[in-house]
Amino acid sequence: MSLKKLLKEKGYHRIKLSYTKTNHLEVVAKINDIEGNFILDTGASSTCVGLEAIEHFELLAEDSDVKAAGAGATDMLTQIAQKNRIEIKGWKKKKVDLVLFDLRHVNEALVNHKAEKVHGIIGADILKKGKAVIDYKNKALYLK
Repeated sequence: MSLKKLLKEKGYHRIKLSYTKTNHLEVVAKINDIEGNFILDTGASSTCVGLEAIEHFELLAEDSDVKAAGAGATDMLTQIAQKNRIEIKGWKKKKVDLVLFDLRHVNEALVNHKAEKVHGIIGADILKKGKAVIDYKNKALYLK
């Protein structure tokens, strides 16, 4: 039995992924019914949205005590947007908290490699909630 068939039987949603020119997996997601482009990042603990995308998603930003640390950057100030809806190709979750921080360094790297900018990062929090299975060979994400 194929992985696709097995997971479909178990009630998973199959979500097509694409690779960016930087070899990151990219997915389209909706936050509060507004579509955006996101990098799938299993190493990011939280799902994040760039500060420049706060208005795009009509988020309510609040100051946060959390300091973000990522590849090549530490102690970045963050904000938080609480109780948002996220939808990824039919898979939905309510009451999702998003970390808001400066993603310019990520987008500059993408643009330098002639890749599209992203609105944010889908992190391990969402992947855990959806009991994620990633099929790298067939470029698919499964969420339950």
